[in-house]
Amino acid sequence: MDGSGAPPIHPAIAPLSFLLGKWRGQGEGGFPTINSFSYGEELHFSHSGKPVIAYAQKTWKLSSGEPMHAESGYWRPKPDGTIEVVIAQSTGLVEVQKGTYDADEKVIKLQSELVGNASKVKEIARVFELKDEGLSYVVQMATNLTKLEPHLNALLKKL
Repeated sequence: MDGSGAPPIHPAIAPLSFLLGKWRGQGEGGFPTINSFSYGEELHFSHSGKPVIAYAQKTWKLSSGEPMHAESGYWRPKPDGTIEVVIAQSTGLVEVQKGTYDADEKVIKLQSELVGNASKVKEIARVFELKDEGLSYVVQMATNLTKLEPHLNALLKKL
């Protein structure tokens, strides 16, 4: 970096450069074993000039602004349209996700290869999609008692 700002975007992350920046919006969560809830959320995708996107997420209660969940990690897109994602959650749970991205459709589909340090969660799937209204996602989760079920969904607008 020469002090003039952000480094050039690495060619490996160029197909997902639409993610870069800050996104904010609202989401809803639920699961067969918990009450439904709403939340505010901010996502931040950034890069350092390397072939990886840094990811940080935080959520808060809409009513009080009280912090809820947070997670961070790295997204590593490959030239063949596959992607590897590692995420560490504030709950101590870690995810190793593998999946695919479609740069034209602006869709990223992730499926957990490993969910670590989790007593109940066995599987997590995430789908991100850029639409006219903004960035939307759906997170599904499976536990030792349930199959893959919807858990979270949100719509975020770029700041």
